[in-house]
This record gives sequence, structure tokens and C-alpha cells, in this order.
Amino acid sequence: MTDVGGIAAEQLRSLIERIERLEEEKAATAADIRDVYAEAKGNGFDPKIMRQVIRLRKLESADLEEQETLLDLYKMALGMVDGPPAANEA
Repeated sequence: MTDVGGIAAEQLRSLIERIERLEEEKAATAADIRDVYAEAKGNGFDPKIMRQVIRLRKLESADLEEQETLLDLYKMALGMVDGPPAANEA
């Protein structure tokens, strides 16, 4: 292995080349994903909503429930949805 200034040049080159290949694969995968969203849009689906669903499906159920509860609470506080009657109105 060639040492240049204390750096294992061949090992470094190998690591850099692996990263470059993975970056190429990542770009190809991103293009494939864009194609699927375009296909979905062409079939009448909303890609923005699909992205939200995918993001939510990645969450643990407790985290998802907490986010949905907070979202509902914030929407009620802003008058965006009807919520339970306020304590002083009961």
C-alpha cells in the first residue's frame, strides 16, 4: 500500500470510489422515485400527500399518535376545526 504523508493512498482511493458509486446509485434511485411520483400524479394521486403518508408510515405508532394529537390541538386552538367545548363554556 502506498503511503503519502502518512495516508494510505490506495485505501483512501478505494473509499472515495465506493462513495462515488453510492452517490451515483443514490441519484439513480432519486430519479426512479421522481418517476413513480410522476406516474402517481398522472393517475390522479396527489404526490404531496403521498410524501406525507410515506413520512408518517416511517414513524413509530406512539410518535405518530403524539404528532396527530398535537396537530389536532393546534388546529383547534387556531379555530381551523371544531373541537371540544372550552371548559368555561360548559
